[in-house]
Amino acid sequence: MGQPGNPLHLLPDDLARLREGRCDDPFRILGPHPSGGGVGVTVFMPGAAGVSALTEEGELPLARIADDLFSGRIGAGPYRLKVRSGGGEEREFEDPYRFGPVLGDIDLHLIGEGTHRQLWQALGAHVLAHEGVAGTHFAVWAPNARRVSVVGAFNGWDGRRHPMRRAGASGIWEIFLPGIGEGALYKFEILGADGTVMQKADPVGFGSQHPPEKASMVRDISGYGWHDGAWMDSRATAQDRRAPISIYEVHLGSWRRRLDQQGRPLSYRELARDLVAYAKDMGFTHLELLPVSEFPFDGSWGYQPVGLFAPTIRFGPPHEFRDLVDAAHQAGLGVLLDWVPGHFPTDAHGLARFDGTALYEHADAREGFHQDWNTLIYNYGRTEVQNFLVANALYWLKEYHVDGLRVDAVASMLYRDYSRSEGEWIPNRDGGRENYEAIAFLQNMNVATYDEVPGIMTVAEESTSFPKVSAPVDAGGLGFGFKWNMGWMNDTLRYISRDPVHRKYHHDLMTFGLIYAFSENFILPISHDEVVHGKGSMLRKMPGDDWQQFANLRAYYGFMWGQPGKKLLFMGCEWGQPEEWNHNGELNWPAAQQPMHRGVQALVRDLNRLYRQTPALHVGDCDAGGFQWIATDAAQSTYAWIRRGEAGDAPVVVACNFTPVPRPGFRLGVPQTGRWREAINTDAAIYGGSGMGNLGGVEADGPPQDGQPASMAITLPPLSVVMFTAET
Repeated sequence: MGQPGNPLHLLPDDLARLREGRCDDPFRILGPHPSGGGVGVTVFMPGAAGVSALTEEGELPLARIADDLFSGRIGAGPYRLKVRSGGGEEREFEDPYRFGPVLGDIDLHLIGEGTHRQLWQALGAHVLAHEGVAGTHFAVWAPNARRVSVVGAFNGWDGRRHPMRRAGASGIWEIFLPGIGEGALYKFEILGADGTVMQKADPVGFGSQHPPEKASMVRDISGYGWHDGAWMDSRATAQDRRAPISIYEVHLGSWRRRLDQQGRPLSYRELARDLVAYAKDMGFTHLELLPVSEFPFDGSWGYQPVGLFAPTIRFGPPHEFRDLVDAAHQAGLGVLLDWVPGHFPTDAHGLARFDGTALYEHADAREGFHQDWNTLIYNYGRTEVQNFLVANALYWLKEYHVDGLRVDAVASMLYRDYSRSEGEWIPNRDGGRENYEAIAFLQNMNVATYDEVPGIMTVAEESTSFPKVSAPVDAGGLGFGFKWNMGWMNDTLRYISRDPVHRKYHHDLMTFGLIYAFSENFILPISHDEVVHGKGSMLRKMPGDDWQQFANLRAYYGFMWGQPGKKLLFMGCEWGQPEEWNHNGELNWPAAQQPMHRGVQALVRDLNRLYRQTPALHVGDCDAGGFQWIATDAAQSTYAWIRRGEAGDAPVVVACNFTPVPRPGFRLGVPQTGRWREAINTDAAIYGGSGMGNLGGVEADGPPQDGQPASMAITLPPLSVVMFTAET
C-alpha cells in the first residue's frame, strides 16, 4: 500500500493535457481507479512537494510519477488528501475526483429536450451534501467547449485544477467540490470551441460580486421562512382584470439614498421598511421594480442583465430581496419585476460566445445583434435557450414569490426587421417580418407561468399593433395578462403638453385611444421612459406658468385615473418632481415637501383610494361595457364620460376641462336622476387648486341630454377633472 501503482488508465499525453488545460475527461485520469487488483489514486497537484492519501489504514504517501502528477495504491473506501507545499505548509481536503455525478438521467434528458422547467435546480452552484460530504455542486451548459473548469480563490483561479466532467451528450459539465460553501467566489473557465480561454460568470448563478467585479458567488437560496400566506392565497383576485391595479414603478437605486457621506442606495431591508410603507400610504396596489437581475453597468438601469438568476448584490443578498417581497405582501402590495428576455450585453464575462460559439445568441448579426442598444439577441429557436428563459421566469415567480413579470421591449422580439433597414434583417421562412421563434417563446413562457404559478400576471411592453397580445394562447394570442397602452400614453402626452389655446385642434388625441381601448387588457403607463433622455419631468412637460403647470398635471392624472385601464406611475411623478429622473442620485424629496407638490401627491393618494374603493372605476377597465362617452366639445376642450361596474354599482361621471377658462353652469347628461357627490376635483384647494367646485354635490334634475335620461349643471373649474358618484 502507498507504493506507486501501475496507472494503466493513463494515456501518454494525459499529463500534458492536464498541465496545458486541455483535459475534457478528468475523471478518467484523476481520482480512484482499479489498479493491480486494488484501488489506485491519481492526483494532479501543481506546485506540491508531496501528496498523501489519508485512509482508514493511516496516511499513505503517493508517489510522484511525473511533474505535478502523483499516484499510489490504497485500500478500498473513502479517503482524503494531504498536500505539503514547498514551504512545508500542509492542508487536508476531500478529493473531488472520488465523487460520482450529482445530476441524474431525468435531469439530463429534460435539459436535452428543452423542457426542464426547474432548470435552476439542476444547473448553477448548489450547496449540498453529496455522498455524505458537504460542498457545492457546479453545473453549466457549454456543449461546444473543449474543457470547462470551476475557478476561484479556493484553487488560485487556476483552470487546470478543477476541470469538470462531461455529462454524456447533454452539453452539461458538472463537478462536486467538497468543502466549498456559501459566499465562495467562482467563475467557469472555458476552453472554447475556437481555442480561446475565457472566464465566465455562471449563467444560472444565484449571486455575484458587487460590480464592477464580475465573479459569481455561491448562494444557498433554500430555507427562507415566508410570512405572506394570506397574500398568496388572495392574489389571484387582486390581480384579476376586474380588480383595481395601480402600480408604482421604482428604480431601487435612486428612490432614496442613505443620509451618509457616500449617499448609498437603501438596502433591500431598508426598502422593505420605507418603500413598502410609502407605497401603501399612497394607495398603490403594486410595486414594479426596474430589473433586479444582476447587471454590470449602472447606466443600463438593469436592462442589460448578465446574471438572470441573481438578485443584484447592490442592495443585499438574495434572502434580503425576499425580505422586500415578503414585507410588500404582508402590507397587501403585489410585486412585479421588469424582466428582460429581449437582449443581453456583450460583456466578456457574460453569455456572449459562451463556449466559443454563438450559443445563446444568433451567429448572424442580422438576427443576433441589436443596433439600438449594442446588445445581443437570444436565439429563441434553440430549445435549450428557450428553456433557459422560460425557467428563469418561473424561478422568480416560485423562488422569490414575485407576483408578475413585465416583459421589456416585446416589439423588438416580435419583428425581425425591428429598427433595421432593408438588407439588414433575415425574413422568416415565409418571407415575412414576424419572428416566429420569439412568438413561440413568449407563448410558451406565458403558458408555463400561468400554468405552474396560480394568481400571477404577465405584462407586455409592446408598442405596435400586434394583435392579441393579451389574448390566451389557445385563442391565437401571445398569452400575456396585460399590455402597456403605449398609444394612449403618446397621444395624451402630446395633447397635454400643448398650450390650451391650441388644444381644440388636437381634440381627438384624447379620444382616439377609446377606439381600441378594449382590444387588449391595457395598463396606462407613465413610466421611467417618459422622464429621461431630455424629455423633461412630467411637471415640466406641462405648458403655462408655474400654477398652470401644476393644474395641467393634476388634470392629466385625473383624466388618467378616470379612463379605463389599469394605472402605472413612475416614482417622483406622483408629486410632480420638477427635474428629470437621474439614476445616479435620488428623487428630489425636499421639493416633495413644498405645498404645490404636496397637493399633487395628495391628489394621487386620493385618486388611488377612489379607484380602489369604487367598482365603477375598475371593474370595467378591460370591458367596453364599463365606459360610455357623454359628450366632447373641441371648441371648449371639454370631455365627459360614464364609468360603470356591475349591476347595482353606482356609476361615476367624469368631466374634464383642459382650458384655463372656468365653466360655471356646465350642463351634461347623466345616467340617472338624484344627487351626485363630487368625489374628486383636481382643482380643489387641498391639492393646490383655485378651490372652485361642487361641494355639497349636484342634483340631476334637468331634462334628458347627451343621450342620457337626466342632466345636471355643474361648475367645471379651469384646467381640471371632476368626478361624480351617484348617491344611491
